[in-house]
Amino acid sequence: MNVDELRARVAEVRERIESARARAGRTDEVTLVAVTKTHPADVVRAALGAGVADVGENRVQEMDEKVAEIGRDAVRWHLIGHLQRNKAARAVAIAHLVHSLDSVRLAEALSAEAVKAGVAVRALVQVNTSGEASKFGLAPDEAVDAIGRMAGLPGLRLEGLMTMAPYTDDQAVIRRTFAGARALRDDAARQVPAFTGRHLSMGMSNDFEAAVEEGSTLVRVGSTLFGERGP
Repeated sequence: MNVDELRARVAEVRERIESARARAGRTDEVTLVAVTKTHPADVVRAALGAGVADVGENRVQEMDEKVAEIGRDAVRWHLIGHLQRNKAARAVAIAHLVHSLDSVRLAEALSAEAVKAGVAVRALVQVNTSGEASKFGLAPDEAVDAIGRMAGLPGLRLEGLMTMAPYTDDQAVIRRTFAGARALRDDAARQVPAFTGRHLSMGMSNDFEAAVEEGSTLVRVGSTLFGERGP
């Protein structure tokens, strides 16, 4: 990919983020996470050249391969896809932030691997505020209790929530999903002292501006930057 073209796309997305942030009257930071899943390592290199510091991958195996080529400390690696418990050890080793902590059982697996490695794993709890059966994540009525259980596990630093809105043009549905996650984040932060609640990972290429207006601190943008991906 042409670095100059990508640099222009990155600049445009950041301008849109800043405009949404201004509309919402926000003064806190919003981080662009460039999603490079299914793209080769050269695309990550191009993103680096375009000034991107945060890269998102869906699968541990694919992230592992790119980390081997690019280096773990070249960017901040975000694991944004569903994480299987048998991949917890590799996630602990290579991810700077896990966005998709979607069950207490997965939290227990990550905790065990973090303790073995002598590290603290930064993670976001995934919540299903859209109500879609196809989505992973904790149900809203179970989330705060589960976050309390997760927060008591050693080796975990719970820094916020992640959610995904339905793929729709209905802005009311999208905003309701994001506002629901923000409300859950605030409830958990009040009730669970070990839950910092500093991050909300919300918004992708089709809806990141609405997400920023609703409080997102991490937007996960792929196709707008890199074009459509393969399977």
